[in-house]
Amino acid sequence: MVRSAAQLMRRKGVSATGMREIVVDADAPRGSLQHYFPGGKEELVGEALRWMGAVAARRVRRHVERLDPKTPSALLTALVDDWRVDLTREGFTAGCPLVAAAADAASTSEHIRGVLVEAFDGWQVPMTNALVELGVPAERAPALAMVVISALEGAIVIARIRGDLAPLDALADELGPVLDASAGPRRRGTPRGS
Repeated sequence: MVRSAAQLMRRKGVSATGMREIVVDADAPRGSLQHYFPGGKEELVGEALRWMGAVAARRVRRHVERLDPKTPSALLTALVDDWRVDLTREGFTAGCPLVAAAADAASTSEHIRGVLVEAFDGWQVPMTNALVELGVPAERAPALAMVVISALEGAIVIARIRGDLAPLDALADELGPVLDASAGPRRRGTPRGS
């Protein structure tokens, strides 16, 4: 049910995603909602957002382990490539549920806003650690991690609106060299398509 809620929110936002729809999508018995989520929709949405924040964090860690070359721009490109595949597969109909919830419910629910802070922080910490591991100075890594996440989320939104991948390409091409420069000369990569 948590995964179904996250997937539906990616497409429709929080307000337009109904509890009955989540149960049907998850192929779960209706009574299971009240059993597992006695706090109702707000509790289920919160769990879905926490889950998606954890998914984003795992993606960062997984990519760092597999990078070749081990550069900040290679990490950014790997994350961008995940979204290129996802947006193409979904026909640009689904984005990040964290952004959907932020746009739809963060100003009306203190609980959802708090969960979003937790989810984004849970993504920023491994991003920060990854950048440090890839040579970015520890004092710069938290701010650059925030820039990467913010720019990636913005590129996803614009790509969905435009129905093309150009915003993601621009992000990798333009921000990648900046990240590599912050890591110093031994970690410099090359921009996409070079």
